[in-house]
Amino acid sequence: MTPFPWKNAMRFGLGVLRLEPSAFWRMTPRELAAAWGAVVGEGGVPLSRSGLDKLMEQFPDER
Repeated sequence: MTPFPWKNAMRFGLGVLRLEPSAFWRMTPRELAAAWGAVVGEGGVPLSRSGLDKLMEQFPDER
């Protein structure tokens, strides 16, 4: 089992959301995940290789 990512959660809650520590520690992991989804979007399906290839064609590094 992967441990809960407390370091990242604290950086997001305290740094990005600018919650007071007392408010952060009262949040449930589900509430924090909902806030994360509202700010950065819901975690969707990872980009496929073909999807990456299409993006690389549309937006090449070289001009």
